[in-house]
Amino acid sequence: MTQRYSRSGSIRPARGQERTVWYLMRLTGLALFVLSLSHFLILHVLYDPKDQTASFIANVRWNSLFWRANDWLFLIVLIVHAVLGIRIVVGDYTKGRTRTAVMAVFYLLGLGLFAFGTIVVATLPQPSA
Repeated sequence: MTQRYSRSGSIRPARGQERTVWYLMRLTGLALFVLSLSHFLILHVLYDPKDQTASFIANVRWNSLFWRANDWLFLIVLIVHAVLGIRIVVGDYTKGRTRTAVMAVFYLLGLGLFAFGTIVVATLPQPSA
């Protein structure tokens, strides 16, 4: 039986959940590249870093739904990519119940980070006019 390889030389899983995770890792990696470049450009080109304080972020940057959505999307893609990456590493080094327990902890941690990040982005009060 021959393995199908990707262009990078890594083995592409045949079918099912593993292949879905394989593609999702690549898509989230690409999204992280684009979002991190946009994040860098926003923070270091559009706005002067010496003027950026917590009040600047709350009153200027996060006053726009677009910037809140951009930061939230960056957070979500980052958490998904990180949890999938940890899943691969844990799968390489553990088996059976240990793997299930460790992954349950990491899935709960990812869910908690998602919840806290969403709460922060969604509930930051709008500045008064």
